[in-house]
Amino acid sequence: MAKSDLDTKKIKTAIIGSGNIGTDLMIKIAESSDVLEVGCVIGIDEASEGLAMARERGFATSHEGVEGAQKLDVWKDVKIVFDATSAYAHAKHDAICEAENKQMVDLTPAAIGPYCVPVVNMDAHLDAPNVNMVTCGGQATIPMVYAVSRVSDSVPYAEIVASVSSRSAGPGTRANIDEFTRTTAKGIEQVGGAQKGKAIIILNPAEPPMIMRDTVYALSVGGKEEDVRKSVANMVADVQAYVPGYRLKQEVQFESFTGNNKLHIPGLGTYEGTKVTIFLEVEGAGHYLPKYAGNLDIMTSAGMGTAEAIARKKFGAAA
Repeated sequence: MAKSDLDTKKIKTAIIGSGNIGTDLMIKIAESSDVLEVGCVIGIDEASEGLAMARERGFATSHEGVEGAQKLDVWKDVKIVFDATSAYAHAKHDAICEAENKQMVDLTPAAIGPYCVPVVNMDAHLDAPNVNMVTCGGQATIPMVYAVSRVSDSVPYAEIVASVSSRSAGPGTRANIDEFTRTTAKGIEQVGGAQKGKAIIILNPAEPPMIMRDTVYALSVGGKEEDVRKSVANMVADVQAYVPGYRLKQEVQFESFTGNNKLHIPGLGTYEGTKVTIFLEVEGAGHYLPKYAGNLDIMTSAGMGTAEAIARKKFGAAA
């Protein structure tokens, strides 16, 4: 089938990683992006389901990693590269793409480039050669921490607990647990606005598989309850623009700590303020992954949205 005029204006991308995240991203771009197109899909297992699906859709593939992709005719036309492998492998991939002046969108917890959470700070990093999408837990919870911090005098501490189905945690996720906790905690601080952040991930083996659930605890100093409620509701709506299954599970909870009832945080000190508790659920869109895998869907949705914004600003893609 001949490409339409619109297709010829799209920016070619490469996806490194043919696992759950890479395959879902491939389908999202192919079926819903107005400014991006899949140039090639890169893996290391010729028999992987992701590479098989890419070949079925007519996309160029390499099962010999990025080195194999560099031999493909389409590689020279690729402007944006997604990395959906591991934090360990990303350093090598980034070096190759930097040398060839290709934009990198990092979906691993490597955090070589600046942290990017679309609804909070995407516009600030559209010129960076490498942007990091933090983690699935970070994409789900950092917007909530920021929603609290933007209407507070300060947020001395924020902690998030991300619970995901063990079925939605592939080899890459399991290999990156330590990086997940460190990167998410830093993102809570650098993007969310908390002075100190902590992150916990739980892989839940429950059957039937559970939808991603996230709990956010944030200590607000100087924030008014009604302002926090409104800020959280507005941020939920902003995230729903690209992840429709993102929602509050119940009303935001508040607990006041003042006077003789101050809050002591081990290692940090004693504070007066309001403990804000936010309960979230993230249901996936079901493009490739089951709907319970909202943890992966929010990553691919955020990554694609960021790449589309970069394509428009840096490469002149049609709006």
